[in-house]
Amino acid sequence: MIKNQDIIAQYYDALIARDSQYDGLFFVGVKTTGVFCHVICPARKPKFENCEFFNTAQEALLAGFRPCKRCHPLSHPSQTTDIVKILVDAVEANPEKRWKDADFDTLSIHAITARRQFKKRFNMTFVEYARARRLGIAMQQIRSGKTVLDSQYDIGYESSSGFRDAFSKIMGELPKNSKHFQTLSAHYIDTQLGAMLIIADDVALYLLEFVDRRGLELEIDRLRKRTKFPITPGKTNITTLVEEQLRDYFLGKRCSFTIPLAYIGSDFQKSVWDALRAIPSGTTLSYKGLASSLGRPTAYRAVANANGANQIAIIVPCHRIINENGELGGYGGGLERKRWLIEHEAKMNKSSQHD
Repeated sequence: MIKNQDIIAQYYDALIARDSQYDGLFFVGVKTTGVFCHVICPARKPKFENCEFFNTAQEALLAGFRPCKRCHPLSHPSQTTDIVKILVDAVEANPEKRWKDADFDTLSIHAITARRQFKKRFNMTFVEYARARRLGIAMQQIRSGKTVLDSQYDIGYESSSGFRDAFSKIMGELPKNSKHFQTLSAHYIDTQLGAMLIIADDVALYLLEFVDRRGLELEIDRLRKRTKFPITPGKTNITTLVEEQLRDYFLGKRCSFTIPLAYIGSDFQKSVWDALRAIPSGTTLSYKGLASSLGRPTAYRAVANANGANQIAIIVPCHRIINENGELGGYGGGLERKRWLIEHEAKMNKSSQHD
């Protein structure tokens, strides 16, 4: 059980706010009901004096609390719902399908429920998701040498202008009849610290962020504009590799990553990101220390800006940078996630030294 009063006060504020950045970082036991919950549980929030806070679900169980039936604290807090899984699988089984209300009835899912759950998970409705997936298929066909007109008909667009308008709205750029027209794939995964978004092609990783990171939409838009590549839902061999290696990382089985990265930034920013990857797992460094490692000790403000511009969380470990006075400093994914990542790596480092 957590006893530090400052942390307890902080966690209670997060509980009241249902702050998703704290998902998986703590659990709250409610004395009056005998249940324990996730921070984002939709149930009515208890009074402060009726709460006990725990680092793990196991601690809450050992203290005599039972799992809440509304938020299911024994599963990942941001885990994809069964309805979303069913619909994603249905899209993948027939990605060129144009969905109608009757199609939802055959799955015993209400169209409004599908819309709401997809909006919550992907920040787009199910129809928008399915349309983006169809257009992604069209892009693959165009890249393989098929004409725009043929691809348009294959995915159900009889109007050329309608196809181009839909393509431009979803992807931000009109298709070209070229094998060299590149596209990026966006894939969501669940982790112990919440859902993350992976954007990659078949060669490298471009973006890895927590989905509730403030300003994520601007990051994605900036990536699209800088690369001039459309982004569609889907998986690649790189997204699969990221998912596998992150799973090992969170299980404490991996301290480093072997994933090819595509940096989108200036030469100076790229040098900072490389320097971040050189910081040993389980250790931290100040902005000034990072600047000194680059041979530019007075450029710590520029280093801090480059650190904040990093779009590949965890793998490019900007969470290992702290203030010179030992305080955590900032972190786009939230300070509690940063604290967790630093402590997690310290434990892995200690464990490897004992092996």
